Amino acid sequence: MKDFDNIPALMADIGARAKAASAVLASASAERKHAALIGAADAVWKTREAIIAANLLDLEYGRNKGLSDAMMDRLMLDEERIQGIVDGLRSVAEQADPVGEILAQWDMPSGLNIRRVRTPLGVIGVIYESRPNVTADAGALCLKSGNAVILRGGSESFHSSGAIHSAMVDGAVKAGLPADGIQLVPTRDRAAVQEMLTMTDAIDVIVPRGGKGLVGLVQREARVPVFAHLEGIVHIFVDAAADPAKTLDVVLNAKTRRTGICGSAECLLIHKDVIDTIGQDLVRALIDAGVEVRAEGAVAEITGTTPATADDFGQEFLDMIIAAKVVEDCDAAIAHIRTFGSNHTDCIMTEDDRAAAQFFSQLDSAILMRNASTQFADGGEFGMGAEIGIATGKMHARGPVGAAQLTSFKYLVEGDGATRA
Repeated sequence: MKDFDNIPALMADIGARAKAASAVLASASAERKHAALIGAADAVWKTREAIIAANLLDLEYGRNKGLSDAMMDRLMLDEERIQGIVDGLRSVAEQADPVGEILAQWDMPSGLNIRRVRTPLGVIGVIYESRPNVTADAGALCLKSGNAVILRGGSESFHSSGAIHSAMVDGAVKAGLPADGIQLVPTRDRAAVQEMLTMTDAIDVIVPRGGKGLVGLVQREARVPVFAHLEGIVHIFVDAAADPAKTLDVVLNAKTRRTGICGSAECLLIHKDVIDTIGQDLVRALIDAGVEVRAEGAVAEITGTTPATADDFGQEFLDMIIAAKVVEDCDAAIAHIRTFGSNHTDCIMTEDDRAAAQFFSQLDSAILMRNASTQFADGGEFGMGAEIGIATGKMHARGPVGAAQLTSFKYLVEGDGATRA
């Protein structure tokens, strides 16, 4: 890894080149972008051994930093996960090109025809932690939507991200698109992040993808607009009308399938009427699966649980840990989620349509689910191919951010010699 003495100069150069590339990408044909993404997928697969070798360096770095098992899982790449990256790239390639889509069209009495048309945002800065697959996901979605991208991966995934980035650039260049359309910040120096946050002349929007510390830093210090991707403090409420078999399957999957992703369940709320039935079975099943259940109230009376502290509620564990408590009813569950949630993803297990409707209407999370694992909180599972992340803010993009969410619009107005009286 090179040392860069002048980070401001480095980032200014990256920004200028990205700005120039964005002008080319904005008018690139759908066919050329498709070819670039298919080429990138082929290059990732062709170089998978080099990517895995680079990943081994990152895993060693992560172990030396003392990363948790869940964070190491986020970082790890094997052939199966690389196949997932390839599939994601191909999926994005096959999506309809969002650029140029007519969102609305109307005629005015003045003789004007007006079209509102989808356009790229320009240059997108993506700052992310640990997961090297974001290099491919973000690069693909930005390219598909006609944007240039500046990627700043986590220090832990430095080598893996570099190897994936090389494959992405290979695909773009072979399709006749500029290499500068997909750039990776070539240093672990955190000063590069600080520079990105103030590059208003070059970057049109920043997308932070990581934990509360990273997102908070970006939101506090960015002068560039930000798509907020807050932590996933994911709740599952087991209603009195929950189906026992469905609930057992869904909760175990939501917690244990992959604990290090933002859709992993972090808090279990159990209706008081089912604590002695479904609740008992559910908590015991979680404990048997190796989950540490940090319990409060009646849940704490179940053998094998650990007493919860106040800090356990509203915590993103990203580990085999879940907070659990009994609530009076759906109103109380909603109140708890409003207090401790992060507006990411929350789920209700119920066969009662009225309870589900109340849960859906009174909570404002980006994703609300019923009788389905929160591990589905993922752009690929929503049919969007890859995603840059789950936006938890309310402006512009919300929920899974795919190619269409990385666009703005402009008005195309045509007349036939029209003049205004």
